[in-house]
Amino acid sequence: METSRQDLIDFRPQHSFFVGIDSDGCVFDSMEPKHKECFCPVTVEKWKLAPISRYVREVWDFVNLYSRDRGCNRFLALLKLFELLGERPEVRRRGMELPQLTDLEAWTKAETKLGNPALEQEIARTGSPELQRVLEWSLAVNEAVPRIVQGVLPFPFVKASLEKLQPRADMVVVSSTPGAALAREWRDTGIDGYVALIAGQELGNKTEHLQLTTAGRYEPDHVLMIGDALGDLRAARAVGARFYPIVPGAEEASWERFHNEVIDIFLEEGYTEAREAQLLSAFERALPETPPWPIPD
Repeated sequence: METSRQDLIDFRPQHSFFVGIDSDGCVFDSMEPKHKECFCPVTVEKWKLAPISRYVREVWDFVNLYSRDRGCNRFLALLKLFELLGERPEVRRRGMELPQLTDLEAWTKAETKLGNPALEQEIARTGSPELQRVLEWSLAVNEAVPRIVQGVLPFPFVKASLEKLQPRADMVVVSSTPGAALAREWRDTGIDGYVALIAGQELGNKTEHLQLTTAGRYEPDHVLMIGDALGDLRAARAVGARFYPIVPGAEEASWERFHNEVIDIFLEEGYTEAREAQLLSAFERALPETPPWPIPD
């Protein structure tokens, strides 16, 4: 059974430590196939972008894999895609008319549970053809992912780390991926039994996941968030938690260090701001703000 928002509200600690864990790109080596083989092709198809597919691929991959927006919600990524495409002179020279997606932008600013159920409710309320098209795109992505992305495994040292933490820490999956996909991936790889709850995009954003499960339940230095994106870091900061980065491009080494060194330090209350800061510089360097293509004046 999938986790509900009430499950987050009713969560009760079994241990004195808490670890929130992102999933895609953090636990599973799934970001590349999901975005390159599913999200991007579906985006080209559904938004009729074949004449500029080269630039769509470059921008989509930068936003979702190689930039400070890595790991953001899919609807926010779609908005960022069209924003950056609109800035590229190569796209303008081809006379492409890009969607403005004003209804989507307004909805993402008003809603925190950025998933298909909330989008369907907004469509029922407004009748927006634009949002209906966005929903059809999102549903097509959901259909493509389980069909194409099969057999993806956790990074080395993930399972061993979960086993090492389990006797002393409550663990919750904190993700912007749809809940059904999360539940399937964790179940199919046999690691779902290590975590208490699996929270996806339908239950709110990552900050809400952490607030609902940790507020008033743990000492501040007993809460840790593990993630591979700056959004994970921001969620940790919002609730006063420590953060452990899984560095994009160095995921296996990051998990090995976590298993061999950081778990013990954290459980001994020694994972201080100074120790955290030592790891954040490489993490932030791996996620640039500026795209690699020339920015027009």
